[in-house]
Amino acid sequence: MPRTVACALALLATVSGCGGAGVDGTPGADGVRDPYFPKLGNGGYDVTHYGLTLGYDPEARHLTGTAEITARAAKNLSSFNLDLKGLDVSAITVEGKAARFQRAGHELRVRPADELDRGETFVASVRYSGSPETITDADDSEEGWLKTADGALALGQPTGSMAWFPGNHHPSDKASYDIEVTVPKGLKAVSNGELTRESTKNGRTTFAWHSAEPMASYLATVAIGKYEMETSATEDGLPVITAVDPSQAKASKKILAKLPDVLEWAEYNFGPYPFSSAGAIVDREGDAGYALETQTRPVFPGPPDTALLVHELAHQWFGDSVTPKSWRDMWLNEGFATYAEWLYAEDNGGDSAQETFDALYEGDLYADKEDNEAVWAFPPAKPTDAAHISEAPVYERGAMVIHKIRQAVGDDAFYDIVQGWAKTYRHKNADTRDFTEYVEEHAGGDEAREKVSRIWGDWLYGDGRPDRP
Repeated sequence: MPRTVACALALLATVSGCGGAGVDGTPGADGVRDPYFPKLGNGGYDVTHYGLTLGYDPEARHLTGTAEITARAAKNLSSFNLDLKGLDVSAITVEGKAARFQRAGHELRVRPADELDRGETFVASVRYSGSPETITDADDSEEGWLKTADGALALGQPTGSMAWFPGNHHPSDKASYDIEVTVPKGLKAVSNGELTRESTKNGRTTFAWHSAEPMASYLATVAIGKYEMETSATEDGLPVITAVDPSQAKASKKILAKLPDVLEWAEYNFGPYPFSSAGAIVDREGDAGYALETQTRPVFPGPPDTALLVHELAHQWFGDSVTPKSWRDMWLNEGFATYAEWLYAEDNGGDSAQETFDALYEGDLYADKEDNEAVWAFPPAKPTDAAHISEAPVYERGAMVIHKIRQAVGDDAFYDIVQGWAKTYRHKNADTRDFTEYVEEHAGGDEAREKVSRIWGDWLYGDGRPDRP
């Protein structure tokens, strides 16, 4: 057969004589075998930076993009995969040389002209365009690229980020980001981090955002619309950037004014704020079906109440800075954020965390019996499947685990553990075993260690409602 055909057929194999450097490289894996999303993410490399240059036309719902992905090869690579759902890819280069590529579902397999050596840092550039998809998740929630009344909103948990840029879309691979978005004049494009440039030319405005701290791709966002943007600062000088849909501005003013105070409260309890800016995006109710802890700039569908604001800001420590190694560890995000709600109420004249725990345990917290019973449907560290990673046991029973730790070790040791955990794994990934080992190590004495070790079996991994001692 012709040489060009033979090389194309060899895309998934290690070959020589087709523009590669040799036969030592092997393909990177097409997934990281996450317990609930086995094909999510990719093996063989670690992304260190994403440079995304995007243009969007809301009327045509058309996105153009160039993704420059800087990564380090974890082994000798003959090819590697990126996650990208939908959208048309027109060209890919690796280290400036044209690369062949092949698509199968959301897998985009790239074969560089020259094989990549283990430890080598390389840049892959992907040019793409099309109408980005809205993804319906296993639990029927919508993510990906959501159309709004005056633009669009990109939300990524757990798989939606692959709908608008190619990458290694698993929370275990965090990277820094530069996101540049060009939109029709009169609209704004809001993203994570800090705004470094805004310029208008030929009827279109470009907004450039920079996120220096590592971020999991599901926490990246782009919000396009007629936002009212404000920049202020906390007493410590932390920039606070908010973007609010004009229809929500009046109703949002009072709650967003609490942002600095909630951040100060969170720093007192959880330790230093882990990022270089904070803020919020408030869109219209119905533009999204849920709030999300997008890094530095949580997204809210309509003005949040105080509990929801506390929840999403607490995620900046738990979920955004300390990020789970797999989606099985979701309770580490949601258990801490839910417990933050309990703590904030306790510190501000509401029910104590113990009273909230008791009401939940006794089935008195919610008016609906089914909502109370749902807490015991499965252990927080073992969601039934992908459709259940955002359900009550992960949130409420996860918070109960945190409270049981507080009961076992006492307040002084508890807050040392919480702040030490956030500091030790700052900007890193962690799983449930990392957490349980950390708690046991810092519980303070044999008796306390025995108490917390019993919590794991009864409250974290055990089926049904545990007996209450």
